[in-house]
Amino acid sequence: MSDLLWDDVQYFFDVDETGTLPDVRVPDTSVEDWQAVVDLISASGWKCQYSEGEVVMPVPRAEVVLSRPADAECPELRVWPTVDVLAIFRFHAPEEIDFDVDPRELQSQERLDVFCGFLRAIGRRLGKSVLMDPEGDYGHPVLGFDVEADRVVLLAEPPVN
Repeated sequence: MSDLLWDDVQYFFDVDETGTLPDVRVPDTSVEDWQAVVDLISASGWKCQYSEGEVVMPVPRAEVVLSRPADAECPELRVWPTVDVLAIFRFHAPEEIDFDVDPRELQSQERLDVFCGFLRAIGRRLGKSVLMDPEGDYGHPVLGFDVEADRVVLLAEPPVN
């Protein structure tokens, strides 16, 4: 069974309404949480690609990435839970795991289910909420993995037209 129904949430994936890159985040994290996510990605067999600038390299340990100088280019970890869905993690700070998704890749129930499964896997591994905010509206999540409910839930209602 699906965590969310496409008809109930499609507004939040409309690029004209909520932007092209909603922010997905796990607040109150640590270096250990980042490593747990890196380990989850590896264990899940999801295709991934780590890069620093234009240089692609093997995925290092989280403590190595997060201890880079403040003026260094921000590393990216691109993860494909399926061939058509991409999440881009950026190692800004240990205190928050954040990544972007492209809502244009999530335009069906099937792809929404993949996305929800991805959020669920991360939330379960960390035992923490995974929240999605519309682009430019940080701190106002519209959906996310709820630890207590053990599923992805709607956290805001779309406007009524």
